[in-house]
Amino acid sequence: MSISARLHAIGHPLLQAQLGHATVQGIGRGDLPEAVFRSWLEQDYLFLLDYVRVFARLAWQAPDGHLGDLVDLAHTTFHDELSLHRSMSAEFGADLEGAVKGPACAAYTAFLLESAASYGEGLAALYPCMWGYSTLGRILAENPPKEPRYRAWVDTYADPGFAALTARIGQMIDEAGPDHDRAEELFTEGMMHELAFWDVP
Repeated sequence: MSISARLHAIGHPLLQAQLGHATVQGIGRGDLPEAVFRSWLEQDYLFLLDYVRVFARLAWQAPDGHLGDLVDLAHTTFHDELSLHRSMSAEFGADLEGAVKGPACAAYTAFLLESAASYGEGLAALYPCMWGYSTLGRILAENPPKEPRYRAWVDTYADPGFAALTARIGQMIDEAGPDHDRAEELFTEGMMHELAFWDVP
């Protein structure tokens, strides 16, 4: 079994916990209170800024064949995903410039930035975000919310293009060949940070 396949097997029970979380359930139904999603958007904006830094740190270490992948991910996250995020945040009245990291966001970004000191380990640490959102998006899209703003969020992460990027990261983990036990430990920790992130401050 490849490292990425093993991580998927470990991740599915933790993903089920995310699917059962009240915030995810509210997005899926389209009835999450606006104040909750507004706060979540503010935290996610701050997270994404550091996520770009994680990609950039990994790109510096990447083999030539994957340098472009990570530079592209940093660029796309900074220009496309953050632009989309600003548009969605405006619809909910989120204060992105005045936002301050809550404990979950601060702990998660610190974990990712530290893990990115090692190429293979950093990929395993960041994989829960991409794999988790891609899988959540796909599942929620099976019965999407009628509320258009929440539907737009679901559609973003259910997009096949996002799934392809996620698969590419899985391939990169397998090629990097980090220590299996360490990769599983970091992936599990990342999945726990993902779950904690839904506890909106």
